[in-house]
Amino acid sequence: MTGAGHGHGHAGARHRWRLAVAFGLVGTFFLVELVAGLLSGSLALLSDAGHMAADVVALGAALVATKIATRRDDTGRRTYGSYRAEVFASGFTVLLMLGMAAYVVVEAVRRAGEAVEVSSGPMLVVGSLGLVVNVVCLALLRGGSRESINVRGAYLEVVADTAGSVGVVLAGVLVALTGSTSADTLVALAIGGFVAVRAVVLGREVLAVLGQHAPHDVDLAAVVRDLEQVPGVAQVHDLHAWTLTSGMNVATAHLVLRVGADSQVVLGAARATLREGHGIDHATLQVEVTPARECHEATW
Repeated sequence: MTGAGHGHGHAGARHRWRLAVAFGLVGTFFLVELVAGLLSGSLALLSDAGHMAADVVALGAALVATKIATRRDDTGRRTYGSYRAEVFASGFTVLLMLGMAAYVVVEAVRRAGEAVEVSSGPMLVVGSLGLVVNVVCLALLRGGSRESINVRGAYLEVVADTAGSVGVVLAGVLVALTGSTSADTLVALAIGGFVAVRAVVLGREVLAVLGQHAPHDVDLAAVVRDLEQVPGVAQVHDLHAWTLTSGMNVATAHLVLRVGADSQVVLGAARATLREGHGIDHATLQVEVTPARECHEATW
């Protein structure tokens, strides 16, 4: 049995500086928006401030997770390291987003039929400033969102918050033009719905990793086919593939050798096939002359 070496870098760590800058920007603006929301009485502004608070916590958790993920294991118990910390941080972000969406809906229902005074001026000013801050953060995080589920969680938080800022500006304009506060409530509900949808999308990705599903970009049938085309391989079975964290796909498989095949040559060629053809850098491969009885008896 043999395995490829562990990767020494992962996507989250490479983009940690992006998270740090975004955390500073969002944290500062959250305080501004919270005060403005309380003074103006705008539910749209308060809901966006609440989402900003979720952003601050999510970005902070993402930063901590990237630090934990790179920490050296001195216990000898975490044989895969602490890379999954980033996935747990993304799951935490999902819970924050769903909680924020639920709060906005409950608050909007509570306000229904009430005479609430809303000041449009702070909504327009603060909403516009928030839009600028969010666009800057989007530009920062976009570069790492395709590589790291941790950064993607933070990115989706900011995407939702950008929509929230647009909604706040729109609500401010409608309140100023019509004098009705119903627009403020409707925009808040729209923000809550958008946040919930994005949370579900990210949550599915998190569950797929934690459930050790095959990576979405790995075609298992193609992996088997390519391994069986390696000179000296007669059959492939017991193939398992999963994602440790973003950018780190792992696989195990049993290779049945043809008569006279050199096991070391076959292993080297098989690892190269997985690495170059399917993006799997860490593979644990077992070679067999004939399929082991235990493989046929296994139920998973």
